[in-house]
Amino acid sequence: MMDAAFRALADPTRRKILWMLGDSEMSAGEIAAAFDISGPSMSHHFSVLKAADLIAGRREGQQIVYTLNTTVVQDLMAIFMDLFEKDGKSGEN
Repeated sequence: MMDAAFRALADPTRRKILWMLGDSEMSAGEIAAAFDISGPSMSHHFSVLKAADLIAGRREGQQIVYTLNTTVVQDLMAIFMDLFEKDGKSGEN
């Protein structure tokens, strides 16, 4: 699962989508309006993020509303922190 999350994060469009969802949930249309790419391309980005469990979507009438999966994002942040901290001695040689 973490490999899928790292692959999802490799794309700047997907990182921006996550950043946008950091404040509140948004509809697919609201998110797509911030990008100059096709609908199918946006759909692909949403699919990759959902497959990595970084976002969740729910249908509200004709719209899909996306939210950030904060649990997985927190797990990723813990991994990043571990990468930069060796034996509890961050910044020391």
